[in-house]
Amino acid sequence: MLKTALKPRWIAGLVFALLLSGVFVLLSQWQFGRSTQSEVPVSPQIEETKALTTLLRPGTYFPGAVADQMVSATGSYDPAKQLLVENRLKDGKKGYWIVSAFAVDGAPALRGAGASAKTWIPVARAWVEEPGQAGPPPSGTIELTGRLLPSEAPLPNVDAGAGRASAVSVAELINRWEISSYPGFVAATAENSGGKAVALPAEMKALNIPAQPPAQQINWLNLFYSVEWVVFAGFALYIWWRLVADDHRRDLEEDLPDENVPDDETPTASPEQKVQP
Repeated sequence: MLKTALKPRWIAGLVFALLLSGVFVLLSQWQFGRSTQSEVPVSPQIEETKALTTLLRPGTYFPGAVADQMVSATGSYDPAKQLLVENRLKDGKKGYWIVSAFAVDGAPALRGAGASAKTWIPVARAWVEEPGQAGPPPSGTIELTGRLLPSEAPLPNVDAGAGRASAVSVAELINRWEISSYPGFVAATAENSGGKAVALPAEMKALNIPAQPPAQQINWLNLFYSVEWVVFAGFALYIWWRLVADDHRRDLEEDLPDENVPDDETPTASPEQKVQP
């Protein structure tokens, strides 16, 4: 069969089949790339810092439209309201987030049983590798800038211990600190006091949390087309192989000797060979 496949016409046919398969594979890759699309593209506006008091209201639900938004607020920390959130990674190392309660100046005060005089928001200030490296928040009036994030869900059946938490859960922190709070928290990127930046101690690392990538959704129709083009590529090579095999079979049939003997050449028995009665 190799001899048949090396015929000029079948070599040319193989080149054509390979080119056609290559085009089909490229079409498959294009369709596969279109099968995963972002639900909502990242808006550049989330990097524009906006006042927290104009963006979000305490005592309400957390709208998804404000997630990852850079915000600013003025207020003060309470050093007595601080804890460590465990199992947080930074640069491949596991450590803790330092989360402190921040009283927001100019925030609407909530009313009702259990409401505090001030309205607070949890702030993830920094990351430390060991609990003993966590220092107190800066005192006085602080101008805070950071990324607004939704509340996390606490891990079930996990008791992190005194002064610790398994997640930045606003509902859990409200009960621990006995405060009224916004329905999210801020991952701090900068703290200023009196117009000057507040530097973190060397053992405390800034979080610098970027905006989260948008969720991906799968377009199943495009994914089906991508698989279909791969099948077409294989089918093109199969057709070439099938044509070569048919040509090879015809060559074998032509080389076979003619086994049919003409009627006029059929030998007859001589009189001596006839059987006597």
